[in-house]
This record gives sequence, C-alpha cells and structure tokens, in this order.
Amino acid sequence: MNIVLLESLGIEAAVLASYAEKLQAQGHTFTSYARNDEVQAQIRAAEKADILMIANMPLRGEVIRACKNLKFIDVAFTGVDHVDLETAKACGVKVSNASGYSTVAVAELTLAMMLNLLRNIPQADAACRAGGTKNGLVGRELAGKTVGLIGTGAIGMKVAELVHAFGASVIAYNGFSHKPNTALITYMPLKELLQQADIVSLHCPVTEKSRGLIHAEVLSYMKPTAFLINEARGPVVNAVDLAEALNAGTIAGAGIDVFEVEPPLPADHPLLHSKNTIVTPHAAFATEESMLKRANIVFDNIEAFLQGRQKNCVV
Repeated sequence: MNIVLLESLGIEAAVLASYAEKLQAQGHTFTSYARNDEVQAQIRAAEKADILMIANMPLRGEVIRACKNLKFIDVAFTGVDHVDLETAKACGVKVSNASGYSTVAVAELTLAMMLNLLRNIPQADAACRAGGTKNGLVGRELAGKTVGLIGTGAIGMKVAELVHAFGASVIAYNGFSHKPNTALITYMPLKELLQQADIVSLHCPVTEKSRGLIHAEVLSYMKPTAFLINEARGPVVNAVDLAEALNAGTIAGAGIDVFEVEPPLPADHPLLHSKNTIVTPHAAFATEESMLKRANIVFDNIEAFLQGRQKNCVV
C-alpha cells in the first residue's frame, strides 16, 4: 500500500519515523508532505495513494476523485466536516477519524476559558503591567454557577465532570438526542437552558441541527452576566451576531477557539474586536499529550484497515 500523509501530525520527527518504519517493514511505502491547501498540489502529492492521512486541512472532492487508487482516508481529527464525505462515499473510499484523542485537552482549555473570564484575567494582566490595581476587576467564582452544555459527547461529559468538581451545577440541551437525566446533568430545551446558565459551553459537531444554532435571538435569551464558550466548530455560531451581542452588553463575555474559517483570521474579523472576548487560534486540541494520542490512534486505524478491519468508522 502507498500511504501518504498530507500534513504534520504535530509529533517529533523521530516518533513519526518509528511509525513509518513499522509500515515500511511490512512492505508498504510511507511519504509525508508539508501542508499545502492548494488543490493541485494536493493532487500531485496524493494521486498514487492507497491511503491518505490528513488532520484538519480541507480535503475536497476534486482531490479524492483524482486519487484513482484511494481506498482509505485516515483523519487525524475528531470533526470531519472539512472532508467531502459524499464524494468519498460515492468513490467507495472508507473514512475514519481520531475520536477521543483531544477529550482532555479541549475540556481543560474550556475550563481555562471559563476561569479566565470569571476572574477577568486578561484585564487584570493588562492592569498589572500598566501599573494598575484590581479596582473594577473583582471576579466571580465558578463554584455555585450553572454551566449549560450544548453537546454532551465525550468532551462535553469531561467538561461536566471538571466543572462539577469546582462546585458548579450542570444542565444540557436536549435537542440533539434523548439522553436521560443523570446525577450530574439535567437536560432541557434550549431557551430554558440559556435563561438559566451562567456559562454556555458548546461541544457539538456541525450538523443540520447545529449549524447557525447560536444567533442573535438565541443570544438574547442569555443572562447579561453570562459567558459563551465555543470549543466546538465555528459554524455553530453566527460570529457577527455574537460580536454585536458582546459589544451591546447582551452577554458579558466569550471564549472562542473556533471560527467559520481556520486561522489566521482576517484582521477585521468581528470577534477580534468585540468586548471581553478571549480568542485562541483553534488550539484547544493541541497539547503534547494529545498529539501523541492522536498519532497512536491514526496509525492504529491504518493497521486495522490493512488487516481488513475499520476502526473509528465515519464512512
């Protein structure tokens, strides 16, 4: 099999080499390339591949169709909305993801966003550097707050556990599935959740149900003291509506790691200029530990596929 990696997996070269050597010892070829989002460059690199490996770079149908030998796409990411799955399916190409590798990483950054917003950390840092004091920057505690989760998969559940350990109560949106209440989580309709939550945290994939879910009317239901965290996918939120809500004081602040486009963002992006907004460049998944977990999952996916099995099946 000809195995082609189209972008970095964020691991040391020696670690990547150890995985490649194992495949090569089995008689397969392994080639890795630096990321290039230009379609023709991707086709030149991938056209002879039996197995393609990517992380979060877009993989269009044009590229998939050009790879006549392609049998398997191994996505080193949890979300797969950047892959043309319909074309993959039509071409008989199997697709797997790396579900689970970033559960802890994303949940921990979510918690960090919450604590930074509650304690006014960016403003306090700026004030201290400017010779100021804590005047006007007295924060709030997570203990006793209500955290509303939109999406309670593995990451949402990990967030629930973390905030519960801090003394917060947890509610969740019941519109994606019909999960029963537990000792930890109470499910409810979206409007009721928004009206009750002190922090709303998004952890859902992009689907027909979730795309554009957070818009001006929805934001108007939130408390003016509440925060919104988005560690899910950018298209779940209307960025213009959110920026307007932040600037108008409809909500108190936001922590945003994902956008409708991948960073680097255009300089005029509304969330770069909205009040009390912490932004990070799609970094929630990226820790040393999660990158090693991810590599282990995606190469295990390949080993399984070569043995006639498929793990972490998407298509």
